[in-house]
Amino acid sequence: MSVTAQAPSTSTALTVGKRIANSSFVRMTRYILRRLLTLFTTVVVGVYLTILIANMGGYVDQIIRGQIRDNVTQSVAASPSAQIMDPETRRKLIEERIALEEKRRGLDTPIAVRNFRYLTNALQLDLGRAINLTSDSGSKQVRLILLERLPATLLLMGTSQLFLFFSSVFIALNLARHYGSFWDKLIIALSPSSAVPPWFYGIFLILIFAAGLKILPFGGMVDSPPPSNPFDYAVSVLKHLALPGFSLIISSFFLSVYNYRTFFLIYSSEDYVDMARAKGLQAKDIERRYILRPTLPNIITNFSLLIISLWTGALFTETVFLWPGLGRTLFQAIGLYDTPIIVGSTVIYAYLLATTVFLLNFVYALVDPRVKVGG
Repeated sequence: MSVTAQAPSTSTALTVGKRIANSSFVRMTRYILRRLLTLFTTVVVGVYLTILIANMGGYVDQIIRGQIRDNVTQSVAASPSAQIMDPETRRKLIEERIALEEKRRGLDTPIAVRNFRYLTNALQLDLGRAINLTSDSGSKQVRLILLERLPATLLLMGTSQLFLFFSSVFIALNLARHYGSFWDKLIIALSPSSAVPPWFYGIFLILIFAAGLKILPFGGMVDSPPPSNPFDYAVSVLKHLALPGFSLIISSFFLSVYNYRTFFLIYSSEDYVDMARAKGLQAKDIERRYILRPTLPNIITNFSLLIISLWTGALFTETVFLWPGLGRTLFQAIGLYDTPIIVGSTVIYAYLLATTVFLLNFVYALVDPRVKVGG
């Protein structure tokens, strides 16, 4: 009788377990699909708004039409064959060439249709051709232009931002251990200096180290002509990297340290930390298990955003230092109304951001047991 009574109980437990597993799987699937749909909608809206802003609501079309008319008129006026034409024939020739050039640029298509084409192609990563900018090899393919500028930006932003991140976390952790010390007060006092943009610091660094002391260069990425020896080439790149890299670091250093230090102090004052100290746990164990672990979601978020920010570059800092990266390219594209470059850079950043936000939901659940995916 005991065996007969036990069998239904085991079968019922297995059935309940399968139902719970199926319910969890369905809930997880719905959550993933809902997040993907939300993020994709956000990307579409963001890219479309970028297209509208880049075209300035159609005002860029008027500028381009004016440039086309001026160029064609000057070209016809400078042609010897056109000079012997009567005014009416010359005017018709000018209008025909203007119409052909506008058709080649796609200006004969309504702006709403062109914006939709831009959006469709951009979402498929078909970045098209630039209007004015070209790569060093002479190509107008947006993809090639961006890929050509990417290594310089990764070198500048990667070096400065990774150094900034790890040094900020390390120093902030030490400051949290010595709350109220001289260095702690100094960081607090200097944190408002991060309100100054990096290019502003860059100008002063140029005046001091390049123009005044003349010990560091400030223009470009390498000496001209570039050294043929790989070691000398690397040294030249490091010299050119010093000023823009330091300006990016110094502009955010004190505020970054202050932010991390504040998070560490908040968690170090929790009741469970006091309880761990009362139990006699070592300071390193308390710091690792009860202070660092709860702050991991914030640290991971900042690190993830730092990684994808490498793509955008430093718009004004790269321009000030003539650094041949994505930031300077985007600055030039804005000045030349080169919409494909602007849209191409934006859509790649949007995809990187959406992917990062989606993956962070699962990373949070791994590092923090309190977080439940889809909960």
